[in-house]
Amino acid sequence: MSIESLILIVVIVVLVFMCLLIFLTRYKKCPSDKIMVIYGKVGQNSDGTNRTSRCIHGGAAFIWPVIQAYQYLDLTPLSIQVDLKSALSRQNIRIDVPSIFTVGISTEQGIMQNAAERLLGLQMTEIQELAKDIIFGQLRLVIATMDIEEINTDRDKFLEAVSRNVESELKKIGLRLINVNVTDISDESGYITALGKEAAAKAINDAKKSVAEKVRDGSIGEANAQRDQRVEVATANSKAITGENTAKIEIAQSDAARREKEAEATRIATAAEKVQAAKALEEAYAAEKLAELARSSREKATLEADVIVKAEIRKRQIELEAEAEAERLRRQAAGEADAIYAKMEAEARGMQEILKKQASGFADIVDAAGGNAKNALMLMLADKMEDLMKVQVEAIRDLKIDKVTVWDGGQAGKDGKSSTANFLSGLMKSIPPMNEIFEMAGMELPEFLGKKSAIRRPQRLWMFRARNLQRLPKPRPKRCRSRWTIRAPQRSKAT
Repeated sequence: MSIESLILIVVIVVLVFMCLLIFLTRYKKCPSDKIMVIYGKVGQNSDGTNRTSRCIHGGAAFIWPVIQAYQYLDLTPLSIQVDLKSALSRQNIRIDVPSIFTVGISTEQGIMQNAAERLLGLQMTEIQELAKDIIFGQLRLVIATMDIEEINTDRDKFLEAVSRNVESELKKIGLRLINVNVTDISDESGYITALGKEAAAKAINDAKKSVAEKVRDGSIGEANAQRDQRVEVATANSKAITGENTAKIEIAQSDAARREKEAEATRIATAAEKVQAAKALEEAYAAEKLAELARSSREKATLEADVIVKAEIRKRQIELEAEAEAERLRRQAAGEADAIYAKMEAEARGMQEILKKQASGFADIVDAAGGNAKNALMLMLADKMEDLMKVQVEAIRDLKIDKVTVWDGGQAGKDGKSSTANFLSGLMKSIPPMNEIFEMAGMELPEFLGKKSAIRRPQRLWMFRARNLQRLPKPRPKRCRSRWTIRAPQRSKAT
C-alpha cells in the first residue's frame, strides 16, 4: 500500500469521525420540565408560509448547524401574589380582593407555539410581571360584573368566572392557569361586615326565641303535673278524713292558701316569660329594620350604578363614532387630493412631452435646412402652401347668392374683356392676397413665392360680410353700362 492511499484512508476516517461527532453534539434531548424551541429554517405551514419555530416537549431532535438554533422554556410554575384593592363591583362599591394565582407555560400545541413566539428569551420575573398585569385587568373585569353577595357567598361561581376570563387571556401569550386562591374579601364602606352582623343577629334572635319556647313548654308541663298531683292528693285526703270535718276544713284552708301562693307564683312566672318574649321580638324587629335599611341602600346604589355606567358607555360610544367619522372624512379628502394631484401631474407630463416632440421636430427641420432658421421656415411654408390656398378658395365657397342680374353693353374694355368677365375676375381678386395675409401676421412673403408688383390695384373695394356682399365704388364712374344685382338669403340688394 502506498503512502498516498494511506493518507487518503486517514483523511476519510477523520471526516467520518468529525461528521459523527457533529451529529452527536447537535442531537439534543428535551427534559420533561422544559420545552425545546427550535428556530431558524424549520419548514413551512400548511398554507405555504414559513414557520417561525418548532416546539418539542419530551423526546429529542437534531439541530442542523448554521441554519438552526434552539432554546429552552422553563415549565416551573409561577406563584403570583395579586393584592387587588379598590375594585369596583356591579353595585358601585369598592372591595379589596387579595389572592394568589399559580400559572405556568402551557404544553398544548397551539398555546406552546404562542409561548415560543412571545416568551422566548424572557426571564421568569419578566414573565411573572406580564402575567400579573393580565390577571389584574381580568380580575377587575370579573368583579365589575358581579354583586358583593355573589362574590362573598358563592365563591365557586366567582372562582370559575375568574379562571375562565384569566385563562383565556393567558393562552394568548402561551401561559395556562393552574390554581386560584382568594384569601379574603373586604370593602371600604363596611358592607360585608354589615352583612355578617345581620346574619349573626338573626341567628342570635332565633336561638333566643327557641329557648323561650322551650321554657314556656316546660312551665306548662310542670303546672299540669302539679294540678294532677293536687287532684289525686285531695281525693285521697277526702276519702281518708271523710269523718273529720274539722280536719277537712283545715286541710281545705291549707290547700286554698297553698293554691293561692302557687297561682301567684305561676302568674309571676308567666308574666316574666311574656316580658322576655316581648323583648326578644323587639330586638328581632330592630335587627330586621337595620337589615331593611341596608338592603334599601344597596338597591339605591345598584340603580344609580346602572344608570351612570350606561350613560358613560353611551357617551364613550358616541365619541368613538365621531372619531371614526372624522378619520373617514380625512382619509377621503386625502385620497381625492392625491387623485387630483396625480391627474394634473399626468397632464403636465403629457404637455411637456408634446412640447419636447415639437421642439425636436423643429430642430430636425432646421438641421435639414443646413442650420438656417429662415430656410427652415420656408420649408414649413412650402409644406403648408396647399392648405393656405385651400383656405383662400373656401373663403367664398359657401357664400350663398340667390340671384345675379347682369346688364352688359357688349363693349370690350381696354384689355379686351367684357364687363361681365371683369366682374368675375374682380370677385376672385377680392379674396385677400397671400402677401397681405403674411403682412397682417407680421411676416414677409419669401422671394421664391413671388414679389410684390408695382401694378396699381383696381379702384374697386369689395367687402365680404357674414350675411351680404357689397361693392363700394371708389371713385364712382361717370357712366355705368352694367348692372349687377346680388340677392342674399335675407333679400338684401347691393348695386
